[in-house]
Amino acid sequence: MGFLLLVFLVLQFLSGIALSTYYVADIDKAFHSVHTVIYRNVPNGWLFLYMHSNGATMLFALLYAHIVRGVYYRAFTRTGMWISGIILYLLMMASAFTGYVLPWGQMSY
Repeated sequence: MGFLLLVFLVLQFLSGIALSTYYVADIDKAFHSVHTVIYRNVPNGWLFLYMHSNGATMLFALLYAHIVRGVYYRAFTRTGMWISGIILYLLMMASAFTGYVLPWGQMSY
């Protein structure tokens, strides 16, 4: 499960970088850059969009399953490992939140 988490995390990084190269953060062009440029004009742009959005969902589903498995096997008795895992979880939540606060409400598109 840890390997799958790594695969989906790398997928998020790569697809996010690819999508950010075509995104325009301008109030008049933001929707156009997502809907027309990335989705229609970039070769396989729709694939990157869907990989990024569905990959984020799968990443957090696997992450929660990983945490539940750790609780089930009482891994929280190893406090150093558990604290580092919780710190990593909080960092992932903070970085994922930045996708929801794109300028001009792009999440709704």
